[in-house]
Amino acid sequence: MKYQADQPPLLIRTLLTDPSCYDHAVGQIRLIETHISWVLLTGKFAYKIKKPLDLGFLDFSTLARRQHTCAEEVRLNRRLAVEIYIGVIAITGSPAAPQINGRGKPIEYAVKMHQFPPDATLDRLDESGELGIEQIDQIAARLAHFHLTECARAPATSPWGDPDSIARPVAENFQLLFARLRGAAEIQQLTALQNWSRSEHERLAPLMEKRKHDGWVRECHGDLHLGNLAWVDGQLLIFDCIEFDPALRWIDVISEVAFCFMDLLHRRRYGLAMRLLNAWLESTGDYAGVALLHYYAVYRALVRAKVAILRAAQSDGSNAEAASCLQLAESLTGSMPTQLWITHGLSGSGKTTLTQSLLQEQGMIRLRSDVERKRLAGLGALTRSDSGVGKGLYAQHASQRTYEHLARLAEGLLEAGWPVIIDAACLTRWQRDLFRDLARRCEVPFRILDIQVDQATLRKRISLRTAQGEDASEADLRVLQQQIETAKPLDADELSVTSVYPARPI
Repeated sequence: MKYQADQPPLLIRTLLTDPSCYDHAVGQIRLIETHISWVLLTGKFAYKIKKPLDLGFLDFSTLARRQHTCAEEVRLNRRLAVEIYIGVIAITGSPAAPQINGRGKPIEYAVKMHQFPPDATLDRLDESGELGIEQIDQIAARLAHFHLTECARAPATSPWGDPDSIARPVAENFQLLFARLRGAAEIQQLTALQNWSRSEHERLAPLMEKRKHDGWVRECHGDLHLGNLAWVDGQLLIFDCIEFDPALRWIDVISEVAFCFMDLLHRRRYGLAMRLLNAWLESTGDYAGVALLHYYAVYRALVRAKVAILRAAQSDGSNAEAASCLQLAESLTGSMPTQLWITHGLSGSGKTTLTQSLLQEQGMIRLRSDVERKRLAGLGALTRSDSGVGKGLYAQHASQRTYEHLARLAEGLLEAGWPVIIDAACLTRWQRDLFRDLARRCEVPFRILDIQVDQATLRKRISLRTAQGEDASEADLRVLQQQIETAKPLDADELSVTSVYPARPI
């Protein structure tokens, strides 16, 4: 059954004003409208009703389609928010006298959810100034676990993740934007973005194919922006994934991260965007995917522009939001100042604290020796290896393997156009030369960050860190003593590329 032209507002208006339509007690009923759905908040429960639309990229034009996509929405969102999604319910009666979960022939379907405070979404928290590192770190950790252990991998025989499948929604996005935008400057800007996207797609197509072969194309959330993330009782809630088009859900995991990354950039939260990206990378080890990040971030910015235009058309609003998204997309096509920095400092000197602030301020990708050493051994970052001084993961051959691995990762990131910071002790000349030679080959600036801390402070910090057991480093007081005895100071030719950092509080 299709709605008549005047039925959707009548149905929603009735549900909004008449508590007797519900099979439970309701408080004040509130309506939230998006470009593709209505959400009715009743106090304890929320009901999401899909608009009877056919926008090309989605088709909710028939009751059967809406029922199917409601069922898909519940199934898929229970992966990340099982406590929220209750099920699909029928609305019976008529638009003028509807009954939630009533008897008789359904006139509509809705997704029934446990309600959480509507102002708890992270876009609202950002507007109120409450969005910070606690939320960002939980996003990164939850996403990494979801991507690595909970998302099904795209079968090799499926079209998902193939270069042609990736290009299709990008092209459809441009098609809609060209049809809706009228200004000469906007058309010129959009044309340049289209040309850039086509060129980048052609350049990156072999990597896209390799990513699918390596298993990085998975059944993701698909719509990961701050409006679909909430902070409830001190915990992250991820909801409202893409249910209406599998092509928008079976994607490269780095495309998923790119949406949230782009959203933070759009809100001028550059430091939080870099914190999110680095934390996710550190957890997943998917540094190869970073080469695709800007391509997908531009696509995601243009998706946001498309949604803004559709919303403006439904409410007779302006296209200012779309214009700002186009501007962000344009900025993402530019190149960054690529460089390679390394730290030089004993265990406990604060290398990770310093590099955390620098990666957020400078927009760098960080590589941590403590994390990558364990990843090479198949261990989690916080898993203890019980390696002794100069033994196990800290034997000379293992350290050489770790530093060479860091150099390979750094080379890939530099070639992809990203600035890199290495968080490692780099206490011997060969370790520092490994990265200096890499910078020379890649023709990028090189800098050593020399962190100087007195030994009493180092011992105090290491004792506290060991007792807490919440850091990837396993360096204890014995390791520190060995470092003090064997470290090679910076040579005169290294001092010209060195910046000295005094002790910082940790």
